[in-house]
Amino acid sequence: MVFRISFLLIALLAAAAGLAPSRFAAMVDALLGGMLANTGWLYLLVVFATLLFMLYLAFGSLGELRIGGEDAEPQFAVGSWLAMLFAAGMGIGLVFWGAAEPLSHYFNPPEGLEPASMPAARAAMRYAFFHWGLHPWAIYALVGLAMAWFQYNRRGRGQLSDLLQPLLGRHHRGWAGRCVDIAAVVATAIGVATTLGFGALQITAGLRTVSGTPTGTGMQLAVIGVAFVLYMASSLSGVERGIKWLSSANLALAGALLLAVLALGPTAFLFDVFTNALGGYLDRLVGMSLRMSPFSGSAWVSEWTIFYWAWWISWAPFVGSFIARVSYGRTIREFVVGTVLAPSLLGFAWFAVFGGLALWQQLFVADLQPVLESGYENVLFALFGHLPGSTALSAVAVALLAVFFVTSADSAVLVLASMSSDQSGDPPPLRRIAWGVAIAVVAAALLLAGGLDALQGLVTISALPFALLLVLVMLALQRTLAHARAVRRRRAQMLRHALEHWVYGPRQGRGPAPPPYSSE
Repeated sequence: MVFRISFLLIALLAAAAGLAPSRFAAMVDALLGGMLANTGWLYLLVVFATLLFMLYLAFGSLGELRIGGEDAEPQFAVGSWLAMLFAAGMGIGLVFWGAAEPLSHYFNPPEGLEPASMPAARAAMRYAFFHWGLHPWAIYALVGLAMAWFQYNRRGRGQLSDLLQPLLGRHHRGWAGRCVDIAAVVATAIGVATTLGFGALQITAGLRTVSGTPTGTGMQLAVIGVAFVLYMASSLSGVERGIKWLSSANLALAGALLLAVLALGPTAFLFDVFTNALGGYLDRLVGMSLRMSPFSGSAWVSEWTIFYWAWWISWAPFVGSFIARVSYGRTIREFVVGTVLAPSLLGFAWFAVFGGLALWQQLFVADLQPVLESGYENVLFALFGHLPGSTALSAVAVALLAVFFVTSADSAVLVLASMSSDQSGDPPPLRRIAWGVAIAVVAAALLLAGGLDALQGLVTISALPFALLLVLVMLALQRTLAHARAVRRRRAQMLRHALEHWVYGPRQGRGPAPPPYSSE
């Protein structure tokens, strides 16, 4: 039922966006505007609470618990594991926004700052760190940890509705649970399709820079077609082969591009940007996390921060499911550090280098505002034009985008097939193929119809019920992990008493032995 209904809904939404794009976009914009204006505070509170909850799990006594049980061992080495997390969680977004977002904040800064000023430049980097740092990864980690725990420690099916079992009991397999699963599948499929659409736009822009190819719709469709063949081959080969290898290669390629730009650009300036932005981010973390603008009436927070929080929440079922799939055998402490702190540091380094380079060139080299206004996808390649070896850098960036495109899509195919199946374990190949075709067709249809912005807004609207679901997930996970800790301690106590009995003989004068305890 979940597969059939979600597949039908996705087809209907894509048809509506393609057949009546103007009317569809107007409806979505109206809904989105009302939602952001009236429920923005809810997103801020829920996301900040999620970050605090994950830090509590990592550094509290619950951090010693292990996904899969006490004897479980990780399936992947730390390097491969982090590479897959990074590729699935951020991927194309980092390349697309790494230089463009800080530059946009510089010309349109928050907090009432003067545009194109030094305070605006500092705020631009600080908010880029904020939007791509601890908060989004905490959202992903919460859903990923909950799904991993319920799948590996409680023999769940790997579906989002399983997370409600401690609160709903057996009713989580009823209509409420199915509605949650359908909404998760639909949001994931549309989110992946829109992101692949943006990836196709930037890849074609890069190909124009490198080889002079046209950037029209035909080239964008050709990019999607080639990527479809690659990501289906990767997905069908399994996590242990294609997805793992591509993710590791992708992280290496991203690192090479980062180091090249750091060496060819204003190196000392970029290191200063990193330390200054990181200090400002940590110093104002709480204030930025809860900042609204009720007195000034500015829409900046709604257009950027709340939009990002809604976007990350809507992606949480997809990224969380994939994180759960590859995190078997990790302790909770290791899981949180690996999925929140480590990727955030990589993201900070990326934005410091590319965002810092964009601001440096704007301040000392050339006016980039016309490039920004021509399209966010053009900013990165414009920066390379002012560096030595610009063509080679652009070629590496296009290759990086292509591999990010494939790794995001093959992860999505695996997750969608798993989320729409009642069986645990790897989904059948035919279901993977069905979802692979679906997201490619939807991405192509939206590019033809110009409906990417409307569908992105629709994903943001769908995040509102997921924001409330995060609260329930935190409550359910806390209850479940506390019970698991109690069971673990009681078993340790029973083992200690058994050893005492073996060493010292039967208990004499020390009170009765503790009663047997069941983990059920």
